[in-house]
Amino acid sequence: MSLILDPAAQDLLFRQARTANTFTDEPVTDEQIKAIYDLVKYAPTSMNQQPLRIILVRSDEARRRLVRHLAEGNNKKAETAPLVAILAADNEFHEELPEQLPHFPQLKDLMFSDRSVREQSAKFNAALQMGYFILGIRAAGLAAGPMTGFDADGINEEFFSNGEHSVLAVVNMGKPGNNAWFDRSPRLAYEQVVTTI
Repeated sequence: MSLILDPAAQDLLFRQARTANTFTDEPVTDEQIKAIYDLVKYAPTSMNQQPLRIILVRSDEARRRLVRHLAEGNNKKAETAPLVAILAADNEFHEELPEQLPHFPQLKDLMFSDRSVREQSAKFNAALQMGYFILGIRAAGLAAGPMTGFDADGINEEFFSNGEHSVLAVVNMGKPGNNAWFDRSPRLAYEQVVTTI
C-alpha cells in the first residue's frame, strides 16, 4: 500500500534524512525558523498543551555560555553550526491553557495544580513538539543535529534561572557540510515492534 505523501517528501523527512554532524557556513534566517514554527505548531499534543520553549543561540557570547555545558564532541559541533537551538519544557505551561483550550478553562486548576503532574505532562508534550520541530527543520530543506549529551542542570541554570523550565535537547541546524553523516544505524523491523491481539 502506498502513502498519500509524495515519495520525495517521505525521503526528505524520513528515509534520506539523517542527523547532521557538520554544516556549511550558510546562515539560517529568522524567517526560516518562523516558517518552521508556523508549520509545526499545528501538530497534535495532549489537550492542546504547548509547553515547548525554544531559545535561538545566535550571539558569540551566548554560544560560549552554551558550549561549556555540552559534552566533549558535542561542543565542537555547536561551535561551528550556523544556528543552535535550546529546546526546553515550560513547567508552568498550564498558565496558558485557558487561552489554548477556551472551551475548558478550568482544566488549568483541575488537572495541573500539582507541580509533579505538570512537569511530567510538560516533558511528554514538549518532547512531542521537539520531534515535530526536527521534522519542520527537514521540511525547510535544512538538516538538524539534535544532541542530549550535556549538563542539564548547568544549562537550566545558565538559560532558565527561574527554575520553571527543563532543557530537553540542543539542536544544531543548517545546510549539511562535508562528511555530515555517519552510516545509518539499523532500525527495528515491523514484526519486532507491532503486535496484533
